[in-house]
Amino acid sequence: MTTPTPGTAPRLGVYIHWPYCARICPYCDFNVAKARGGDEPAALARAIVTDLAAQRDLTGPRELASIFLGGGTPSLMDPAWAAEMIAQARRLWTPVADLEVTLEANPTDAEAARFAAFAAAGVNRLSLGLQALDDTALKLLGRNHDAASGIRAAQAAARAFPRLSLDLIYARPAQTPAAWADELDRAIDLGAEHISPYQLTIEAGTAFDRAVRRGTLVPPDPDTGAALYDTTQRVLEAKGFEAYEVSNHARGEAARSRHNLIYWQGQDYVGAGPGAHGRLTIGGVREATYAAPKAADYIGRVTEAGVGFASREALDAREAAQERLLSGLRIADGVALAEVAALGIDPGKIADLVSLGLLADDPKRLRATSAGRLVLDRLTTELAL
Repeated sequence: MTTPTPGTAPRLGVYIHWPYCARICPYCDFNVAKARGGDEPAALARAIVTDLAAQRDLTGPRELASIFLGGGTPSLMDPAWAAEMIAQARRLWTPVADLEVTLEANPTDAEAARFAAFAAAGVNRLSLGLQALDDTALKLLGRNHDAASGIRAAQAAARAFPRLSLDLIYARPAQTPAAWADELDRAIDLGAEHISPYQLTIEAGTAFDRAVRRGTLVPPDPDTGAALYDTTQRVLEAKGFEAYEVSNHARGEAARSRHNLIYWQGQDYVGAGPGAHGRLTIGGVREATYAAPKAADYIGRVTEAGVGFASREALDAREAAQERLLSGLRIADGVALAEVAALGIDPGKIADLVSLGLLADDPKRLRATSAGRLVLDRLTTELAL
């Protein structure tokens, strides 16, 4: 394997998926599994390290901009395993001087007790799944922590890591804009520089989906949902948080999630771990990779072939442009028209959407307005057809 040299190819990120959770949340449709112990987690950690090396042979030398350990609940893993994954990525690619290394965690007291060990392993940014600061809401969301432990975990994370992001879920049943504004204020007071407020969506096949169909769970109506969205923007903006993406707000450019921007700006990223997606540009061709979703299958593929892919597919120009549109419209900067030229978007359609106030009047870029962000699915469908 050749020694990585900076500047030879575009920067990339590394996403590592750790699928195990202490419990499965009723709104979650991610590739997750109940943590049951045994030998599999250690074998999975070794497989991920091996998979990264195999993918380095595909990418060649690159500069490494970010590492993101997501899931699932990666804070449940042995910190020594995280240290080896991080060290492996740093060996394989050339890390930038200010490499961002993010770990997702839940705010249980047990996980918070391990924060110092993860910081020693190389993590410098924690993404904490706070989700709510209301005990009734946390119970509804199926979380295994209460508001008090969430506050303790956020305080511990602020001490252990240079950067802290908080995840929150709104548009919960019976939630009011006033209560949500108060909750946001209390979350801001915890000292995070990045807040990700996600509007609750009912994903097909989840426990919440079944509850809605039974009539035992009633999400807010569209008008209330819009009012809660407006409240989110107003409260966070007043406290200095810029909405640089639909569901992500940062205090200043340096506080933005570098790893997520790799996705939204259409850059390359390696995906390792069960069910992990990747996007790699190899020989000028954009490729989509997808790892085997079950841990046992993933480990088996790595053992047999060195890499955990279930599929690896070259995207044609139109497919690549569609992906670029879908991700690029999520961010405030939008996407350059030149990057989606393969879609052949009718200028008249763009003009119509500008006149409706859904797109900004920008001759070079497609940028969703605040109103456009409220109907982003409609907007992207209109443009992609």
